[in-house]
Amino acid sequence: MLKLIVTIIQVLCGLVLIAVVMLQSGKSAGLSGAISGAADTFLSKNKAKSVDAKLAKMTKWVAIAFMLLTLSLCIIH
Repeated sequence: MLKLIVTIIQVLCGLVLIAVVMLQSGKSAGLSGAISGAADTFLSKNKAKSVDAKLAKMTKWVAIAFMLLTLSLCIIH
């Protein structure tokens, strides 16, 4: 029963990890905005950086949780 619960939590954690990584903006997003002529204000740049920073921090913690769940599943098995 414990193995089933940990497996379900691990699958959900993996889905969250995929979603968080997909939500992050790519490193080349700034260059495409400069080429297309999109006007970025000071506030929108800071807002994007704070959202990207939060997503990066969330990615780190979800990945750590995923690794710990994987390790615990190996020990349980």
